[in-house]
Amino acid sequence: MRSLRPSCCNTRSAWRRDLRRVGTAAGAAVLLACGGTGVPHGPYARVTIPPGTSFRAAADSLHRAGFVAFPVAFRLYARVTGRDRDIKAGTYVLERDLGWNAIVDALRKGQGIERKITIPEGWSLREIVPALAHALGTSEDSVNAAVRDTALLHDLDVPTPTLEGYLFPDTYIFSYATSARTAVREMVRRFKEQWQPQWDDRLQQLAMSRHDIVTLASIIEKEARLPEERPVISAVYHNRLRAQMPLQADPTVQYALGEHHDRLLYKDLEVQSPYNTYRNRGLPPGPIASPGRASIEAALYPASVPYLYFVADSDGHHEFRTTFKEHTEAKAEVRRNHHR
Repeated sequence: MRSLRPSCCNTRSAWRRDLRRVGTAAGAAVLLACGGTGVPHGPYARVTIPPGTSFRAAADSLHRAGFVAFPVAFRLYARVTGRDRDIKAGTYVLERDLGWNAIVDALRKGQGIERKITIPEGWSLREIVPALAHALGTSEDSVNAAVRDTALLHDLDVPTPTLEGYLFPDTYIFSYATSARTAVREMVRRFKEQWQPQWDDRLQQLAMSRHDIVTLASIIEKEARLPEERPVISAVYHNRLRAQMPLQADPTVQYALGEHHDRLLYKDLEVQSPYNTYRNRGLPPGPIASPGRASIEAALYPASVPYLYFVADSDGHHEFRTTFKEHTEAKAEVRRNHHR
């Protein structure tokens, strides 16, 4: 009798014929004996399984990506083993020479899915930590430990206990099983990549450290709503620092309070914290959020204006003034506009 075991290099029609002859259960065993791939060994490759995709469509996608040479037989194998349901959507990065058993397991467990996360400008660790933990599928404790990496803090010459401000805002794609420590190191590497060599010369001109600039940039990031206002807001703070005036930056009080308040009250301005720039002169101990490149550049290169005050209008723009009297009048005008 002719052997029912097909060669691993049979044509697709031969695989289909043999599967029909031996039945699905025996056919699955035969495929397993051949390793179950039917594709050449190769490097990693990507395949995207959209939400709601059927196993048939997933098998076709795997075939086009070069993971599965015989999609019909692959579907039959998954059906026989009872694992052709509940596959997880996402973009997978898998080895091309995985066996069918490993591929099906990956689809059902989400193993190999790329972890994508976008960190917007102005996010603090209070927002980044839970978002990163969720994206990586790990605990917040592990992320909290990673942002206290003493080696990174030493390398950046950061005097604060965390990497607040140094996890650069961007979109990141991490491979499956990326650790929190690895992800944080990549975000710090992106910050260092963005920092330009000529900025070090600018630090000397300003008589400020990089940590000072990142701290100031984080405040600018939280204050600015219009991109063109960043250098002007920066100028106000630089002018206040030179005049030894308290910065009186509301975002630093929000940070000191540990939670967002839609509107700060006078009692909030009395919070006991080194981050409260109403009670303490100079910059706070460190950044209050992750600034983007535009805010860092604004902190380094403020506009040449004499302003010492600004107040936000309801549409997001700011009114800038030089004297306290002018500032008081501007605030009154903003309130009148708000109540019209």
